[in-house]
Order: sequence, then structure tokens, then C-alpha cells
Amino acid sequence: MGDRAFVSTRKGLFELSKRGGAWEIGDVHFLGEPVSIALHDRRDGTLYAALNLGHFGVKLHRRDPGSAQWTEVAVPVYPAKPEGSEDKTDWSLKMIWSLEAGGDDQPGVLWAGTLPGGLFKSVDRGSSWQLVRSLWDQPSRPNWFGGGYDTAGIHSICVDPRDSRKLLLAISSAGVWRTEDGGESWALSAKGLRAEYMPPEMQFDEVAQDPHRMVRCKGQPDYLWIQHHNGIFRSTDDARSWTELKAPGSSFGFAVAVHPADGNKAWFAPAQKDERRIPVGAAMSVHRTRGDGNEFDELRNGLPQRQCYDLVYRHGLAVDDAGRGLLMASTTGGLWASEDGGDNWTAVSNMLPPVYAVCFA
Repeated sequence: MGDRAFVSTRKGLFELSKRGGAWEIGDVHFLGEPVSIALHDRRDGTLYAALNLGHFGVKLHRRDPGSAQWTEVAVPVYPAKPEGSEDKTDWSLKMIWSLEAGGDDQPGVLWAGTLPGGLFKSVDRGSSWQLVRSLWDQPSRPNWFGGGYDTAGIHSICVDPRDSRKLLLAISSAGVWRTEDGGESWALSAKGLRAEYMPPEMQFDEVAQDPHRMVRCKGQPDYLWIQHHNGIFRSTDDARSWTELKAPGSSFGFAVAVHPADGNKAWFAPAQKDERRIPVGAAMSVHRTRGDGNEFDELRNGLPQRQCYDLVYRHGLAVDDAGRGLLMASTTGGLWASEDGGDNWTAVSNMLPPVYAVCFA
């Protein structure tokens, strides 16, 4: 892993490959169409791409390993809203915001997080989907609110590598939720998160939190990181509790990636909030934790330092399986790569369409 990658953009899915130590842009799939997220399933090599076609709706495509052809498969479908319901949520699919493979012991199982806040499960590689009603029917769910979109959405799905029945979800805006029985039951897991945008008496309300992105360390699964709307948070106890950390300059941003073996090492793309949402001082940088994870380095070498207005979305920062290769891409079409953990960066392209997500394959 680490020599191929995919970049999901407003104008297609761009395939990257590394040749002679440098990244090159190759084939473009779904040219001209918005690709909200892509997933490379390392269990069997299948590639999935979710498209958001506006008037024509949401589409999902699958490419089998060794094939050059894409096959359109099913998309999550919401049930009809009960008559007389006071729920103001529109029970219809707006976007597939996250795709995640099930555990190694669950061939064919996929999870999809959507707008408006529904979690769906497939047991047949996306050929059919079922809404996880136990989460959708939570009493608090009609009060979940949008964070970045008009409606709530599930953007982070973390499967526990030790037990595939255990999942953690991050929802904008409804905090962090956990299941330990494959989705039969759910409980909030956002103790310690703080929402400064809420009234003082509600700032630690677990369901009022807006985690922008949550990631889990594969090698140390009890370690998780969140880039929150108003800070950086870490858990060392499998999301039972969270501790806020302060980064230099700005602790605001959307993206976070964690080292696959070292739970204390994570990367962030800081920005100015709320109205501006540009790099601090119009100069691009990356924060990387060091030591026991409580301190940060500011990494700038090779990144633009003047008149830079690039914003990195939630899924726009990724680390490879070795923990040294990084890719980062922006809303203004910038794509950068690092081969040394972020110490040095190289521009792969400055002319891509706006980027929604990057992933290694």
C-alpha cells in the first residue's frame, strides 16, 4: 500500500500512481461528475465511488479487482416518513458522505454514512443496503443539526480491528456514537468534547458536538483523534472520554489523519474560522503531534506561504500504511505529497477541480 491513490473531486475521480518516487496523475473516472467519496476495500481490492449528481440523485459504482469496468450498484434508500410525524428531517438521501469496509471477518460488508444522518449497512458489496434503524430511531435524532450542511451527516465510521461488531461514528452535528453489538444498540461516546458555539450550560452536551472528522489508530485502537469545530481532541480509552489539546496558531480545521501504528502521532490541516476558512495568514501549514501527543510541530516546507486560500476538507488528508507517506488536497485544486511524515512537501498539482477526499490504495 502507498503507491496508488484516488482523489475524489467535483469533476471526477483521479487515479494517482507513484513512479520513480514521484506521484503522477493517471486515469480520470467519471470525468465532469462530482465524486463525494471513494473507498478502496483492501480485503478484496474492490473500488467504490459515490457520486452526487444533483437533479439526477446519488449514485454508487463498484469496480472489481482486475477489471477496467465500473458497475452501478444500489444506493441507500430511506423508508417513507410515517404519516403525522413531527420530525422535520427530509427522509431522503442527499449524499453518501462516508464509506467504510467491515472487518476482515466480514467479507462483503460495507458501511455508508449519509446526509441526512443515516447509517446504512450492506452485506453484499453494495448490491443492497439497509438503514440501521436502531440509530435512526434514537429519540434525539430529530434534533440533530447540520454542521457544514443544512442537515446532520455521518462522515466518520471507525470499525474496531479487534472486534468488527464495535463501531464508532462521528456526526456533524450529533457527537460521537458507539455500538458494541454490530448496530443493535447505540450510546453516546462524546464525554469531554466541548462546543463553544453553544450556550454555557450546553457546551459539554454530548449530542450538541460537531466533530469535523474522527480517526482511529489501527495499531493502537484505543487511540482516536477528532478535529472538532473548535478544537483538537484525543482519546486513549476507546472514546470513553476525550481530552482537548491546543495547537499553535489555530486548533480549527476539518481534516485529521493518524499514524497506523503510533496512536500519539496525528496530522491536522489548520485554518482560520469561521467566516474566513482559509489557512492562517494565507500560508499553508500542517500540524503534527510529537512525543506523547501533547505537543505539535508546524510543518511548512514545500507548502505555499503567500496568498494561499486553500481549505482542506474532512477527508482531504490521508496517511499510508507505513506512516510516512501523506497526501493532502484542497478546495482550490491543490494536491501535495510528503514522503517523510510531513517534514517536506511536494506539489503534485495546483490545477485539480475542488477536492472532496483522498485515499491510498
